[in-house]
Amino acid sequence: MVKDLTNSRIDRQNILNNELAVTEIREKSGIKGISWNGKIYITKEMTADFFEVDIRTVSRYIEQNTDELTSNGYEVLKGKKLKDFVHDFGKDINVPSKTTQLGLFDFKAFMNLAMLLSESEKAKALRQMILDIVIDLINKKTGGGTKYINQKDKDFVFASIQEENYRRQFTDALKDYVEDYKFKYAHFTDLIYVSIFKEKAVEYKKILDLKESDKIRDTFYSEILDIIAAYEIGLADEIKKEYEKCNEVLSVEQVENILKDFEQMALWKPLIKRGRTKMASRDMALREAFHYQLSEYIQPLDKDEYQKFLGATGDELEKLMQENQEVLKRLKDRK
Repeated sequence: MVKDLTNSRIDRQNILNNELAVTEIREKSGIKGISWNGKIYITKEMTADFFEVDIRTVSRYIEQNTDELTSNGYEVLKGKKLKDFVHDFGKDINVPSKTTQLGLFDFKAFMNLAMLLSESEKAKALRQMILDIVIDLINKKTGGGTKYINQKDKDFVFASIQEENYRRQFTDALKDYVEDYKFKYAHFTDLIYVSIFKEKAVEYKKILDLKESDKIRDTFYSEILDIIAAYEIGLADEIKKEYEKCNEVLSVEQVENILKDFEQMALWKPLIKRGRTKMASRDMALREAFHYQLSEYIQPLDKDEYQKFLGATGDELEKLMQENQEVLKRLKDRK
């Protein structure tokens, strides 16, 4: 997926919230500024010089994107804070003594402006470097593939084992209480997927570019597995109740109606909204996968999400899982 950072605030924020990437960009870009209070700052004048644009252009971008830039570290110094800054650095950066306010970018805000600034060739080059570093970082952290990045979450193992157990109860209910139909397991699985994240299995596999042999549920995030498990155990119970009530094998249409009533229960709304947001947002940021049906749910990932999937904790969990594959398999196969 080709990203145009000048047009997508979500893509910009995903990069700025990825502290691992920001640190690497700061180290590799060699951008210098003023070290003050433990951070790097760059003035508007220095920013205009770096990007080779008029300072009025920088001011225009600040005015047009005040909320975004401010949330990412741009600030206007006034009063005592300005006085302290000028006292320390005023002569070095030629700040007039009568200045009453001074705009400063920290490194994240400076990067933010680089992602917005379409008039500057240097900003364009920096944007490309930023994207290259982010892609390289994710590839390095995932061994060159993001297919199973979901498994770096500490909650994945429990969610996967739990879902496997509830899955058996659901398929048993379909086998025992529903009429024979060649595709009934795949059919009702697809209906559950569509209800939760608006995609059939084949559509999901296409978006993630999965092979025919890839097991879809090994790529689901723990939150999605939890919702699927709740659907499966709940539907298994509802199917059994309807069978006992009718005292005869149910038709496919009857089970479809049970599902329609089941998915309308109000309790699902917050869970499904959260699940869709997690899936769509994480896949866009971490897998370069765009779920068109879930576009309204996409949000920038926060820094904790990046730490979960790209940080040291995720690396340690992945190592532990690899070392205990046989144990995990026995747990999943347990009746």
